[in-house]
Amino acid sequence: MERRKFIQNIGAAGMAIPLSSFSSSVNFSTSEEIIRPKALKEGDTIGIISPASAIFESEPYEIARESFEAMGLKVKFGKFAKNRYGHLAGTDEERAGELNEMFGDPSIKAIIALRGGSGSARILDKLDYDLIRKNPKIFIGYSDITALHLAIFEITGLVTFHGPVAVSTWNSFSTKHFKKLLFEKEMLTLQNPQDKGDELAQTENRIRTIKPGKARGKLLGGNLSVLTGIMGSEYFPKDWKGKILYIEDIGEKIYAVDRMMSQLRLGGVLEEISGFVLGKCSDCEPGGSGFGSLTLEEVINSYIEPLNIPAFSGAMIGHIDDNVTIPNGIDAEIDAEAGTISLLNAAVH
Repeated sequence: MERRKFIQNIGAAGMAIPLSSFSSSVNFSTSEEIIRPKALKEGDTIGIISPASAIFESEPYEIARESFEAMGLKVKFGKFAKNRYGHLAGTDEERAGELNEMFGDPSIKAIIALRGGSGSARILDKLDYDLIRKNPKIFIGYSDITALHLAIFEITGLVTFHGPVAVSTWNSFSTKHFKKLLFEKEMLTLQNPQDKGDELAQTENRIRTIKPGKARGKLLGGNLSVLTGIMGSEYFPKDWKGKILYIEDIGEKIYAVDRMMSQLRLGGVLEEISGFVLGKCSDCEPGGSGFGSLTLEEVINSYIEPLNIPAFSGAMIGHIDDNVTIPNGIDAEIDAEAGTISLLNAAVH
């Protein structure tokens, strides 16, 4: 699901706009209005939709169906899930209508995006947020789906889930976290695998502590490019006070990551958060000759260290096979030295 094949530096060129200047024509949620969806159980039906880019081969649809059936779930594809409009999975009206229809269908207990890519932000103003608020259910995806997560949470207060898409690699790591969180209602502690293999020290999936300590707050975040791409709109969360911001990305040049982190700082987000988690920034390279480029570590440190808040990088969040499921809007505690994210409430009921 390489979103970068379809969009370059989304939002990176956008101007940073102070949060205080945002305006909206809709009724937004408050922290007291958090809505948790119902847990999944075997025999439930999960709806698969395509709110962003299209998939042109038939096999990924078959693998997605088989993966969820192996979890004991029934599968229903949206009526436009296999459509195409350019690189998108149908027109904006079709993709938005499909998502609205899935939320309004009482037989559907959870909704998952088939893939990411690009195009989710195009349908934010076409969603029926009253319908979504009145029919809360699990909604899952990552990468470009970040735009939908942020908008739905901001306007309705519904907890949504940054996690694997339908065509992700549903291995034992990702499936275990998915089921414990959404079937078994566990208050998980998310931690990287501790396998050293044949090495004397752990070399894969290491945690890097940026600032030690523990922090509590509601989890909120997603893909950095998509998140900054909707800043300044009524669909971007206005209240970051005390939130734990988590981000990930793929294929961004380091100068673009720097630009987007600057946007978060100038827009007033970074100064409000209580903690910070960087997942994986896969294939984030200097670009060009690379001469004189800061490293990704130097860029992140320059923005996060001055905040003097607990922060770490390397979490299993991103465009990776071992991708955890993260609930937006649920209270959690991070331990920046241990590299853990501990949920303080169940994400479903």
